[in-house]
Parts: sequence; structure tokens; C-alpha cells
Amino acid sequence: MTRRHQPGTALSGRSEEFADVYDQMGGLLNAAFGGLGEEVPWVPLADVYETKDTYVIEAELPGVRKDAVDIELEDRELVITGDTVEREGRGLFRRRERRTGRFELHTHLPGEIDPDGVQASLSAGVLTVRVPRSTTERQRRIEISD
Repeated sequence: MTRRHQPGTALSGRSEEFADVYDQMGGLLNAAFGGLGEEVPWVPLADVYETKDTYVIEAELPGVRKDAVDIELEDRELVITGDTVEREGRGLFRRRERRTGRFELHTHLPGEIDPDGVQASLSAGVLTVRVPRSTTERQRRIEISD
């Protein structure tokens, strides 16, 4: 999690030092939990909400092309994965906060869904996935036979 601070606060004079410490801590966590040099995927910020007939997932993926994103739905788990590439440097970086590398977002949908009606769009850096709720009636009355 990248923490941002307001200019003029006590942190503003040492923000580069804190950013360096944060990067070092991230490297240590990746080394400890990433396994054999693999980096741990980062999780994009996302909102998940439901309407009367749809579950909606909105994930922030700024600068990511749609061909770099994979979306899979198995049972009621929606998985969004992909990669962001590091931009070629244009000079000496003084600060780097944008995430690069592999990302994964796992979302378990709480109710019955219609997997055939799923739609996805990517606009202005926000991936929107709409998963329709199932229209099948689940409750029914059962008659007792003689």
C-alpha cells in the first residue's frame, strides 16, 4: 500500500527516504513470500457492488491495455489477472509509486450468477466487469407424495 502525504506536512522533507524504505520492505516481502525469485502479484484497487440484477466489479488499471488483462469466471469466483510493464525511463527517477509487474484480483460473488451474460469493458483506466445475477427461481414448493 502506497501512502501519500500532503505537501507541507512533517513527512514532506523526508518523503524520498520513506519511499526508499517502503521499496526495500517490499523487496524483502517479495523475497520472503514470493518463492524462488518470483514476485508476489499486486492487487489492484477495486469496488464490488451489486444492483437488483447484476454484480459489478470496477478495478483500477491505469495504463493497462485490454490485451494485457485476462478475466476468468469459475463457479462464483471472478479472477482478473495481467501484467503491467515498466515504462522506459526518461531520466533519473526521483520517486516511483506506480505498480508494475503481475497483478491478480480474486472476487467471490455471493449469489447465483449467469456466466453466459458476463460483459467487460476498459475505459479511462477502469476495468468494469458486469456479471448478471441468475434469473432462475431457486425456491419452489415440493409436494409430498402418498
